[in-house]
Amino acid sequence: MINVEMARDYHRRAKRCLKEAELSLHEGDPPMTIRRSQEALELATKAVLRYLAVEYPREHDVSDALTEIENKLPPYLKDSLPELKRLLTELAELRGPAFYGYEREGIPASKAFSHERAETIFQKVKKLVEACSAFLSEIS
Repeated sequence: MINVEMARDYHRRAKRCLKEAELSLHEGDPPMTIRRSQEALELATKAVLRYLAVEYPREHDVSDALTEIENKLPPYLKDSLPELKRLLTELAELRGPAFYGYEREGIPASKAFSHERAETIFQKVKKLVEACSAFLSEIS
């Protein structure tokens, strides 16, 4: 029951982060779009892992833990695993720069990410979060 409750909470917060990412995109804030997209994807993925009672590393990139559950997923989500893993890793690396910029180089976040890149990331994340949500729909 604890796993289901935790998964439910992660899922709700993932959807909230996705809404915030979309709002940031429409308001012209590419770095916040990327940051909230990363958080949405991480929470949605962790919701699936938690629901299936899989322990995952306490870090932002949990792509390796997805290998354990591949055979427990419906085809529409299983087919998305390569993209999900790739994007989890990419966005975990962008998480800090999307919030703080590249401090050593003196590049603020607002100058580091284009609207086009943020929109591309958001659209990919939206699709993957929706796939996770479809899988989790019975617990929400």
